[in-house]
Amino acid sequence: MNIAIFTPDQNPYSETFIQAHKTYLKDSVFYYYGRKNIQLEGVSRLSTPWERRWLNIKRKIFKKSSSFIQDTIIIKSLQKNQIDVVLAEYGTHAHFILPFIKKAGLPLVVHFHGYDASVTKVVENHKNYKEVFQYASKVIAVSRKMQEMVLEMGCPEEKLVYNVYGPQPAFVNVHPTFEKKQFIAIGRFTDKKAPYYTILAFKKAVENHPDANLIMAGDGPLLNTCKNLVSYLGIEDQVEFPGIITSYTYQQLLAESLGFVQHSLIAENVDMEGTPLAVLEASAAGIPVVSTIHAGIPDVIINGETGLLCEEHDVEQMAANMLALLVNIELAKKLGQAGKENIAKNFSLERHIDALQDILEQSKS
Repeated sequence: MNIAIFTPDQNPYSETFIQAHKTYLKDSVFYYYGRKNIQLEGVSRLSTPWERRWLNIKRKIFKKSSSFIQDTIIIKSLQKNQIDVVLAEYGTHAHFILPFIKKAGLPLVVHFHGYDASVTKVVENHKNYKEVFQYASKVIAVSRKMQEMVLEMGCPEEKLVYNVYGPQPAFVNVHPTFEKKQFIAIGRFTDKKAPYYTILAFKKAVENHPDANLIMAGDGPLLNTCKNLVSYLGIEDQVEFPGIITSYTYQQLLAESLGFVQHSLIAENVDMEGTPLAVLEASAAGIPVVSTIHAGIPDVIINGETGLLCEEHDVEQMAANMLALLVNIELAKKLGQAGKENIAKNFSLERHIDALQDILEQSKS
């Protein structure tokens, strides 16, 4: 089976779940990326200048749409590579590529990830994905909440599949030492992750623990705001912003940390998480997750058993949950071990990929 994966951008650092699809799906994977000028990874160009000029002449003669040239080039590439099924990463991108996928007559599997299913304006701008749902063979949601939302949009129930991500095997092999009073957060500094709440909770939790620290890795529009907040609170010596870090560095930090922290919430524009992969990775590594009852997080973190969850915006309770780990290392170890076992049993990467592989094979037939 030849699988074509279509994504809006090439290999963004924050989309490791897509890299996992590229790497672990069986058979042959062809990775197409971009919008205005779609490229195929590993191929220098999909058409020659002469071919593009000829297609432009045809477009003008036959008064074709502005997308005629790119659509024709991509369809030719799909045919040349004998593609059997298409996997569109994000509902928004499925809507974008739908016209030429239809022309190519190929089955389409649509993978929703988060904002594409939650932000009201995004959903409306893509006409509630009505045409996407009509054409798609299968539609994948990564959380129970997202599953409900996609159904409410009008996706036929028989087409909808729940399939949570899985962490890379390297995270399962992490064995935490709990040697430091250290919390780790990783992800984009955006509204739905509310990093400022994590900082405020940390400030409250460590008032009597000057040896505790917080590492907040990643980048994003709220990074400078968070740095200013840390400075205002006078905790610069306890909070570190290393920027974007590698998966290996994240694993090392997990191995020495007390807990993973993230105060996810529904943003003003209704943007929300799917199931954050960093949460799965931290739990797979064997450290407790301190987070919120938000989107897919309670699907994978059992409150009081594998982590400690609070309601969105409840900084006081998040601080109390962080403090509970600071004063009771044995509790942290117990929650962390239970989390490792839960992820290995129910949310492994192998399970996620096998389920996706089955979905693609069923769609092909």
